[in-house]
Amino acid sequence: MVSTRPVRFTTLARDPATAARLGRLETPHGALETPAFMPVGTQATVKGLTPDLVREAGTRMLLANTYHLALRPGEETVRALGGLHAFMGWDGPILTDSGGFQVFSMADRSKITDRGVTFRSHLDGRLLELTPERAVAIQEALGPDVAMCLDHCPALPASRDEIAAAVDRTIAWAARCRQAHSRPDQSLFGIVQGGSDEELRGRCAEALVAMDFDGYAVGGVSVGESREEVRKALEVTTHRLPEDRPRYLMGVGRPQDMLAAVATGIDLFDCVLPTRNGRNATCFTARGPVKLRNAAHVRDPGPIEEGCPCLACRRFSRAYLRHLFNAREMLGPILATIHNLAYLHRLTASIREAIAAGRLVQLHREVLEALGP
Repeated sequence: MVSTRPVRFTTLARDPATAARLGRLETPHGALETPAFMPVGTQATVKGLTPDLVREAGTRMLLANTYHLALRPGEETVRALGGLHAFMGWDGPILTDSGGFQVFSMADRSKITDRGVTFRSHLDGRLLELTPERAVAIQEALGPDVAMCLDHCPALPASRDEIAAAVDRTIAWAARCRQAHSRPDQSLFGIVQGGSDEELRGRCAEALVAMDFDGYAVGGVSVGESREEVRKALEVTTHRLPEDRPRYLMGVGRPQDMLAAVATGIDLFDCVLPTRNGRNATCFTARGPVKLRNAAHVRDPGPIEEGCPCLACRRFSRAYLRHLFNAREMLGPILATIHNLAYLHRLTASIREAIAAGRLVQLHREVLEALGP
């Protein structure tokens, strides 16, 4: 039977020693193999990079943000200009966050009730009400391939009662998003909350699976908790999600954490880490971070990382990049961002190859030995 879902997931191979899987995600704007990393393009741009540079770095799918685009330029402006793909000149798959993360990150500017969230704009102070129905309507106007349900992402540490209340609200809001969503060429993903509490995660996952979403995300794992709590949250969540749907871990981009998550069955990741670090002169490599402002690089003729095929490593030295950052030239952050994205895409390609070869555990061990826990 052929699936009629606008986003379809197929498992191509499994790692024999873990729950990791090599998959293929098909969307209205193209397909990609998973596990995969999605760069964050909050304002309909991956900061500093043209779409061609983003794709050349290895990106196949990226993320934009509902809250920010609703404020500026406004979803109706994006719709009038042909939708998000045409607006930002990106012809690959796009996922939009619902604004649920801003419930956490802008807690001092927001008020949450069972109806939804009211934000005080960080731009001009005007009010923006984001209900589940409004979050869906904005994303339908923006037109990404994947829209996310509005969820309540509580800051951690929090009491069990507070996390339980967030789970109840997340479930209720997911049902309202499911009811409101009507765009046939767009998939809707539910988001599992519950901290590291097995019972709460299980209850949330069970309720969302019963709603039959096109995919599922594990949320609330980059909001102040320890790595051990993240590990526990994944262990009690991922295996509860359907085998035939994509699984997305929100806000994680550290290589060691990505490998650990893949072993539980996660397929998709997003994080600001590679782009933010790049803008601040820190680059990922297989041997650990390179801080380009360090004096050790003042006459270093070598690339950021030997063997890396990205534009920054093919053409420029660490010495030149250090000069760009010290001179506050915009090319420095651009090139460092390109490298960091290329590194994570090479890492996920290695993960896919390791799953297919049945050697993910070995790859994980090698990465931990090189980078630390």
